[in-house]
This record gives sequence, structure tokens and C-alpha cells, in this order.
Amino acid sequence: MSIISPLNKRFINRVIPFGIFFIIAGVIYLLLEKGILGDSKFYPSTKNPYNLNSSIIITLVSATLFGLLIGSFEVLYFNKFFSSKSFLKKIIYKISFYLSIVVFFLICTASVSFMVEFDTNILDENVWINLQNFITNLAFLSVILYIITIIGISLFYLEVSDNIGQEVLFNFFTGKYHKPIEEERIFMFLDMKSSTTIAEKLGHVKYFEMLATYYADISDAIVQHAGLVYQYVGDEIVVSWNLQKGLKKDNCIRCFYAMEEALKKQSTKYLKEFGVLPTFKAGFHYGMITAGEIGTIKKDIVFTGDVLNTTARIQGLCNSYDVATLISEILVQKLKENSSDFTFKSLGNTSLRGKNEQMELYTII
Repeated sequence: MSIISPLNKRFINRVIPFGIFFIIAGVIYLLLEKGILGDSKFYPSTKNPYNLNSSIIITLVSATLFGLLIGSFEVLYFNKFFSSKSFLKKIIYKISFYLSIVVFFLICTASVSFMVEFDTNILDENVWINLQNFITNLAFLSVILYIITIIGISLFYLEVSDNIGQEVLFNFFTGKYHKPIEEERIFMFLDMKSSTTIAEKLGHVKYFEMLATYYADISDAIVQHAGLVYQYVGDEIVVSWNLQKGLKKDNCIRCFYAMEEALKKQSTKYLKEFGVLPTFKAGFHYGMITAGEIGTIKKDIVFTGDVLNTTARIQGLCNSYDVATLISEILVQKLKENSSDFTFKSLGNTSLRGKNEQMELYTII
């Protein structure tokens, strides 16, 4: 049983690539340095002492710590701070900020390296002479440019990951869906209530701003309950789980109520900025889908199967039954088999558009 929550797991998975990128960069730097210096005991340009063993330890430790530090700072603070900026502006602003940190970090690292090499302290004259030689040399600028390049690559990776989805990007890298595979998945089609009326009241631009805020505010609830955002379709969001994750602790159902609670907590903000608190309804279903990479000009991981159409039609009946949730009978049975904590009420059999057989639908009471 995992003791790490999905939110913390997502945080770790977003930070770790920074550490990996910097470790790889550190190894490449060490190999290039050793290849150029060979058996030399000094750096030719600065005349500072060169020790391979010390260089390996200091480079790898500092690269790992610096990578994880930047990754943590980026994910926790900077990424949110610049969320309203364009992709290019975010990269430029962040790199400019990190440049000052890199210079400070390099000076500190070099100082430690010289203290270790001379077995002395920061007040030793040899440390300051070597530090001055390092800072005023072209080698210093080269190292800065090298590190800034790695930071740029790391930031680019994070931005791409956030734009297409971390799990989607990981699946592209691993090739999980390079060939079509079949999976049992749960789907939730979540649709905003009275969206047309709200859009007419707010106007297109203000409505779009509200929609962006709305999606941002319910995102943590989706992550916390192990959901995968499959699609945003206007004011509708499609969330998916593999069968095991969706059934575990009623994740697929609890996600709905967690999103509802997240919006209620932000009610003052919505009423002040938009004059309305958005609410939503959802349809739930599960079944077999085929998943795989598709597209030539633009690749995407696509789910296909009757379960998606059926879930959309179930959600479309929420207004007819005047309920916020509608769940298919087969998903309710799966939840009950998994000892669900929720109580389900049957609403009887109904015919879904395009379906010959009737389906029993349930809601939560």
C-alpha cells in the first residue's frame, strides 16, 4: 500500500527530471573535462589544481542538489507565479532569474572545492586567489552557459509536460501506446451546468477566463484521486482511470465531490470576479477501450471504444433526471464489489441514443 499521496507523487515526479538532467550534465562535464585535461594536475587556463576524485564528488553532489533545488522551487512557486505569461516569456524570465542563482552557486561550489583541495578554510589566501582566477577566466563563463543550457532544457521539459500531461509525455517516452493495447478504464464526463447562459452573461473573453480558473481549481482534486485528464472539450472535461485506480477507495466518485468542494471553497472569488459560482454534473461508466498513438502532423494518445460514447450519453441525461451524478449499472456493481462507501439509488432502466438495449442508471444519495 502506497504511503505517498497522488499529489505528493506528482510533485516528486515533476522534480526528479531536474535532478536527472543535472546528473547527466554533470557526468558529461566530468568526461569532457577528463578527456581534455588527461593526467594534468592543473587547469591550463586558470592554473588552479585539478583532482579527478574531488571533481567527481563535488560535481555530482552539487549537480544533484542544485537540480532538485531548482526543480522544487520551480514546481512549488515559480511555475504558478508565471502561469499567466506566454511560454517564451516564462522561459526567458526564469532563466534570467536562475542566472543569478547559478553565479552564486558556482562561487560557493568553487570556494568549497578550493578549501577541500588545500585542506583549509575560507579565510585562506590561496582560496581567494584561485577563486579570483576562476571567476575572471573564460572558463567561468563557459560553465555558466553550460548550466543555463541545462536549466533551459529542464524548464522546457516541464512546460511541455504541463501542456500535454505528465503521464502522456511519460507514455510517449516509454512507448507504452506505440502499438494499440486494450485496457479497462473508468470515465467521468463532467459538464458545467448552464454554461450557455453563463457565457452569454459574461461575454466570450470573461467566460474563457472563468473556464481557465475553473479548470485550475479542480485540478488538484483530479490528481489527488489518481485521475487522468483525457480531454478538455469546451466546458466539458473528460477524466479517466484505469479500473484498479478508479475503484480504489472510490477514487472515481470521490473525485467528483472533491472537485465540488474545491469550488465551494473558492466561492467568494468566483462571485467577486465573475458574479457566478459554476456547478457541474457528471456521467460515469466503465468498459474496454483501445489506446494507442495516432497522428502524423501532431501525435496524440487516443482512447477509442463504445464506453466513451456511452458515458457522454449518460452524462447528457443528468438534466432529465435532475441529478448531479449518473452512473451505469456495471460500474455500480464494480464499486459495490470493491466495498464502496457510497449508497446508490436506482433510477430505473432507460434507452440511450443509438443503443438497442436499455441500461439501468444510478445516482448517489
